[in-house]
Amino acid sequence: MEQQEKKPLTAKEQVITDEQRMQWQRECFQAAQKHLAEKGIMPKSVVDKDSRFLAPLCAMWKFKAQNGKTYWVVTGRLPTDHAEVSAATDARDAMRYFSLQWQLKADQIMSTGARDKTQVDFANLLINRAHGLYEMYDNEPLWANEPK
Repeated sequence: MEQQEKKPLTAKEQVITDEQRMQWQRECFQAAQKHLAEKGIMPKSVVDKDSRFLAPLCAMWKFKAQNGKTYWVVTGRLPTDHAEVSAATDARDAMRYFSLQWQLKADQIMSTGARDKTQVDFANLLINRAHGLYEMYDNEPLWANEPK
């Protein structure tokens, strides 16, 4: 089997990719707002300069809430979760924070003798996504343009 050379995307293909990225970002934004609202936190605004998007895997939002607090919210192809901004200094550090929290939560679920398949599946999902999140945190090229 011959290996074919990948052709660069045409302008039309690139537009579709940008449209898909924007749609993904909108969906993640809506999921983040919904998550906060379900937790009784009413979002006020997003701090765009501190939020990061690694489409289509993960979005890390920094939200200011009506209660005066600020939160990190993670969305994407992983569980949606939030933490007060004091948990992490920036989006990258927030990824590490959520990775650790999910591993601890999974350990807690398993150590209580989870017999329910749904609980075991959720614990395994948390572990899987925690590892993926940590890999993104630890991937230096992803963060090359970030201020030190």
